[in-house]
Formats: sequence, C-alpha cells, structure tokens
Amino acid sequence: MCGIIGLLVKDAGSRDSLGTLMAPMFDCMAERGPDSAGLAVFGAPVDGSLRRYSLFVGDRGYDWPAFHDAFKEQTGFDGDLRPTENHAVLVSAIEPPRFRQWLAECDPAPHLLSVGRAIDVYKDEGFPTEVARRYHFAEMQGSHCVGHTRMATESAVSPAHAHPFTAGEDFCLVHNGSLSNPYMLRRKLEAEGLCFETDNDSEAACRYLEWKMRQGESLDEAIETGFAELDGFYTLLIATADQLTLVRDAFACKPAVVAETDAYVAISSEFRSLAHLPGVADANIFEPLPEEIYSWRL
Repeated sequence: MCGIIGLLVKDAGSRDSLGTLMAPMFDCMAERGPDSAGLAVFGAPVDGSLRRYSLFVGDRGYDWPAFHDAFKEQTGFDGDLRPTENHAVLVSAIEPPRFRQWLAECDPAPHLLSVGRAIDVYKDEGFPTEVARRYHFAEMQGSHCVGHTRMATESAVSPAHAHPFTAGEDFCLVHNGSLSNPYMLRRKLEAEGLCFETDNDSEAACRYLEWKMRQGESLDEAIETGFAELDGFYTLLIATADQLTLVRDAFACKPAVVAETDAYVAISSEFRSLAHLPGVADANIFEPLPEEIYSWRL
C-alpha cells in the first residue's frame, strides 16, 4: 500500500499557492506509506540552454559550497546552487551527459535525482510528514506536482528507491501497485542501452514509458502501448513539463480519486486528502475507470 497525490493549478496567478494546497494532501497520505516519501514540482522553465539538476546526498552535513566551487573550477561552467538540507538544485548551462560524467568521475557522493528545465525532485527516507517539513513542501511554488508516500513491498527502503522516479528530462512517475514483469522490461530496455539505478519495479515502468516517447510516441500513446507490456496492478501518475496524466490497470484495484474545478485538478489515493481544498464541495469528483487515460495540460 502506497499513497499518491497530484495537483495542477490552472490559474497562473495562483501558482504561488501550490505548496499550501498540496501539503495537507501529502500529509494525509503519510499513513499509507511510512517508509519514504518524495515530491516532484514543476515550475517556470529556465531560459535557453540552462538545466535544473536536483541532487541528493545521504550526509546532511555535506559541504555544498565546496561542491559548487569544484564544479565551477573543474567544468568551466557557472551555476546557481540552492541547497536545502541534504538536497540541492543546480541551475547551469552544462549539458546533462557532461554533468553526469563529471559527477561520476569527480564527486560521486551526490546522487542525481532529476534533470530538466522545469522539474525539481525531493525524496528521502522517513515518515512523510517529516520529509515534507524537512524540505519545506508547503512553501513550494509551481504549476503542478506529483507526490508519493511509500510502503515498501518488493525492494529496499532508500532515497534511491523512493518515488518519484525520473527518466530523460522533465519526466517523472509515481506508482501505487506492483508489476509482475519488471525484469522482462529491464532486459528489453538494457538491450537498447538504458541503465537502471535500482531494482524497483516502478523504475522499469518509468523508463519504459519515457523510452517509448523518445521513439516518437506521445505520452498517451506510450501508455496505450504499455497496456500490453506492463503486467500487474498499478495506478500510475505521470508528469511532464506541461502535462499531468493518470491511468489505472484493467482491474483498477489500486485506488484513485480526482477532484476538478475551474481552478485546479487534484488527484489522490483517497478522497480524505482532498477534502480541505477550496471549492471541493462543488468539484467534479470521480473515480478513474480502468485502462482509461486521463490527461490535463497547462
């Protein structure tokens, strides 16, 4: 059992309240997943060739200023580094392959959580309410976000195994359920040159869908293809820089509920985490149908 939440704020003028609206949703799902938790937030894209790199280290005393100095000296790129506890977001014009290479060769301590122009990812072990407090989820601003509270059933409890999982740029996925064929998917994708960071089944789903999109399919088309490839029980909530998408498997045994108004789209594993939202009494509230793709765009 895990908890998922998602929120898309339709009104650009209200996006500074994303965290205020989302944090109670996240806290309410804490009991569904007490092992670890995470959140992906999409804000205004950075300009031009810049990228946002979300980083995590296990040591809360890690010397981020020294990391920043080494990055600038050894790569020749400037960058804006903003640490929060043992996470940091680096904004720089360095290309993703070059940054990954430098990180592996020069400072392997930080783990790269996400890359993109709009996405920041925060995830850690611990009770979700504490994770949310540590990384100031209630203060987050942006257009949309997806969150996850994990009760581990099939792989280790660690920040790397926590959700959201990411692949490519500005792409992430949270998952409630279990896949029965993740290693089949892994073998297929590894033959295509993809690398995996964990043995978590959700990572296989994430990398599979993003790979299909790099083959030219839209997200909705990739999911349609995935109905024949993803075997198991799942509610998947997927986010890109401009889209939020929800889908359940053919049996739809993993819960999900949607509340939509003119101001927002809110998604959760249970309605109780939506009950505080403004205008929810007049919202269009529904349970998503099995193998029906629900997508919302900015």
